[in-house]
Amino acid sequence: MTTNADGPTNATAETSTVMTTEYDQKASMSDQESITNFTVPAVAEETVAPLSDRSETVFALEDVSVFYSAFKAVREVNIGVRANEITAFIGPSGCGKSTVLRCLNRMNDLIPGARVEGRINFYGTDLYGSDVSATEVRRHIGMVFQKPNPFPKSIYDNVAFGPRVNGVKKKDELDHLVEKSLKGAALWDEVKDRLKTSALGMSGGQQQRLCIARAIAVEPSVILMDEPCSALDPIATARIEDLMKEIKSRFTIVIVTHNMQQAARVSDRTAFFTTEINPASDRRTGVLVEYAPTKQIFSHPSDIRTEQYVTGRFG
Repeated sequence: MTTNADGPTNATAETSTVMTTEYDQKASMSDQESITNFTVPAVAEETVAPLSDRSETVFALEDVSVFYSAFKAVREVNIGVRANEITAFIGPSGCGKSTVLRCLNRMNDLIPGARVEGRINFYGTDLYGSDVSATEVRRHIGMVFQKPNPFPKSIYDNVAFGPRVNGVKKKDELDHLVEKSLKGAALWDEVKDRLKTSALGMSGGQQQRLCIARAIAVEPSVILMDEPCSALDPIATARIEDLMKEIKSRFTIVIVTHNMQQAARVSDRTAFFTTEINPASDRRTGVLVEYAPTKQIFSHPSDIRTEQYVTGRFG
């Protein structure tokens, strides 16, 4: 197994499915754990304030470094992610974008040898505090992976899975949540007449929107997306992008993407990561180069490395 700034190379989309399933299995035992109850402010659905007027910080990363055993994969990241915005992480392969994203809901906890230094605050609470349950973190911070990973269940049962784990048992409540979530993922009209059929028979784009519906069914405040469109065709990609813009009034979204045009189209702010190479070992450590409003990143970045990347001169 090799290692780079994005983690062990066998921690791929298939592994993500296993990690998500492991989380779901652990969730049922959460009442036995020590849990900090986050206070997450309610979000109005009607309007979204202009970008310049929004100052509430959802995530505050302070000198965050990530290690895989002795290897320092990412070093000293400082970022503030704001509420009801889409924040994009861009950069060349191996720069640590996905590693940092997975830190935001403690998914790296499931990788042996992974550890985080520094501090990550979520609405002022230290995500890695000793009294904070990773299960509770993931209830508030959902994740959609690169490869659609529907469970081998019906469409209905995929969306209802999280609410059932969280204790929702009444059929009318589940019916309402399933319909609301599928509508929120712009999928209801396409599947309302076949909710009991297998999710594995859906197209790739539909499966990815189903995964988004499954994520929002537990009503998180944040949705993390790790290259959610990389396996989709342009039409399915456009639908996911439109969906992201529609739901950001209700959720804060952080997305990792290799598609710079996608970052420019959908995000409010962009963080550009790159790599530093250790000449002695040829290992690469990810570093945050620049974090700014997306328009600034793509039109007049402050760092020459950002300009070279977004103009295609390297990466």
